[in-house]
Amino acid sequence: MKYRTIGTNPTTRREVSVLALGAMLFGSVTDEATSFAVLDRYVEAGGTFIDTSDNYAFWADGGQGGQSEELLGRWRRSRGIGDEIVIATKLGARPLAPGTSYVDNAEGLSAKVIRESAERSRERLGLEKLDLLYAHIEDRTVPLRETVEAFAELVAEGTVGLLGVSNHAVWRVERARALAAAAGLPGYEVLQYAHTHLRARTDVPDALFPYGSLGHAGPDLLDYLRTEPGLTLVAYSPLLKGAYVRPERLPADFDHPGTQGRLAALRDVARETGASVNQVVLAWQIGGELPVVPLVGVSSVAQLEENLAAVDLELTAEQRARLDAAH
Repeated sequence: MKYRTIGTNPTTRREVSVLALGAMLFGSVTDEATSFAVLDRYVEAGGTFIDTSDNYAFWADGGQGGQSEELLGRWRRSRGIGDEIVIATKLGARPLAPGTSYVDNAEGLSAKVIRESAERSRERLGLEKLDLLYAHIEDRTVPLRETVEAFAELVAEGTVGLLGVSNHAVWRVERARALAAAAGLPGYEVLQYAHTHLRARTDVPDALFPYGSLGHAGPDLLDYLRTEPGLTLVAYSPLLKGAYVRPERLPADFDHPGTQGRLAALRDVARETGASVNQVVLAWQIGGELPVVPLVGVSSVAQLEENLAAVDLELTAEQRARLDAAH
C-alpha cells in the first residue's frame, strides 16, 4: 500500500492509504458477513481510509439511513479497531422522514443539525472523534457563516478532526473557506466529488442540480486543486459502478463523442500493461499530478483485490500523456 497526507494542520492532518474504501452499501445491500470480509481484507492490505455517511443507505429500505455507520461500528468493536483507521462520514443529506429523500426533505446544514448529526454518527461508529466530516450536499437555506462556524465548533471541541465538502458549487466551497480563513477558523480541506477518466457532461440537469451537475470534478474544480495544494480530492464513482467492463451501465451523462476516444486510450494502455481497464483508471488517478484519492465501492473480496492491485501499477509518462490528451 501507498499513503498520502490529507489536511495541513499538524494537529488534525492524517496519513491515509491512496485507495479509499466506500462502505455505502455495507449493512444493507451488502450483507454483514461479506462487508466484514471486505473490510478485513482491506485493512490486511494496508488500507486505512474508509468512507461512509449518515444517510447510507436510506434508499435500500425507504428509511433514513444509518446502516453503514452502524455496521462499521460493529466491525470496529469486533476487531478492536482504533484510530489507526481513518473513517470519514458525511451529514446534511439524511432524509428527515422515512419515505423521503435528500432532494425533497434533507436535514440540511444548520448549526443544530450539524451538532446533532455529528453526535449520532459518533455514537453509531463508536468513535470519540470523527476523523473527517463532510458537508454532504448544499443547503442554501442556511447562511454559509452559520455552517462554517458550526463545523469549526466541533473541531475546537475535539470531536471532529478534518473538514470536507461534497457536491457543492466550487464558488460556494471557496466562499466558505474564505469565511473560515477570515475568522481564523478551520475550513474544508478534503473535497469529495465524482471523478473518473471519462468526462461527464455537466450541463445535464437533475433533481438536485437544475442547471447541470455540481457533483462532478469538472475543469473549474480541478483547476482549483491545482492552485490550492493543501486540498485533496477524494474521487467517488471512479469506476462508474462497473461501466468500464459493462458498457450498458454507462450513465447517460457520459454519452457524448469524447467518450469513445478516452475509452480507446484506456484499452490501449491496459493491453500494454497487462492490467484491467479498471486498474488503469485507478492508477491514473493515484499517480497523477493532482492529489486524488480514488474511493472504490465493492461488493466482494474479489473486486477489492482487483482494485488493490492498481496501487502498484506504474504508468509511464508517455502513457499518462496519452490518457490525459485523449478526446
